Amino acid sequence: MFLDRFRKPRPTRAVLALYDDPDRLLHAAAVAKEHGFQGLDAYTPYAVHGLSETLGIRKSWIPYVTLVLGLTGAALGLTFEIWTSAFDWPINVGGKPYISLPAFIPVTFESGVLLGGTMTLAALLLACGLPNFKGPILDRNLTNDRFGLYVPEFGPDWNEDRIFGVLRKTGPVDLKVIRV
Repeated sequence: MFLDRFRKPRPTRAVLALYDDPDRLLHAAAVAKEHGFQGLDAYTPYAVHGLSETLGIRKSWIPYVTLVLGLTGAALGLTFEIWTSAFDWPINVGGKPYISLPAFIPVTFESGVLLGGTMTLAALLLACGLPNFKGPILDRNLTNDRFGLYVPEFGPDWNEDRIFGVLRKTGPVDLKVIRV
């Protein structure tokens, strides 16, 4: 499939640590990062302030898509209005100029919002690899009332016992190995 070349290969196994509150999750993420675990991810029922920085997740490229395509949509909308009112079908209405920018602002704005919004959705779906019909269910309560720290298999020196030992000190409710 076309999107498969953009997706990273999935690990075959991982450790999932479940927590009751976001502060323990933040602490566990910091401890896991200090111990050199790579590819960490977190699952939360709501946004947790500072979690992205703790996990080392870099800034997304999607806002740039929104900016570029929003400006492109506005430019296309303005170009269309100028073309139709001044070149293709010029009609002099009450002495108004053919290119009347104040009158063109609403359509220009809406064109930018339309193209920027729809292409942001498309970029988000592409970046997240959605729809993903084959994704595993890690835990039934994961995003209802639990916070999860996901530590995937990250190399030949990956050791479940070491990860369990490090994460057990952070006070998880449950620790489990997931095979994908």
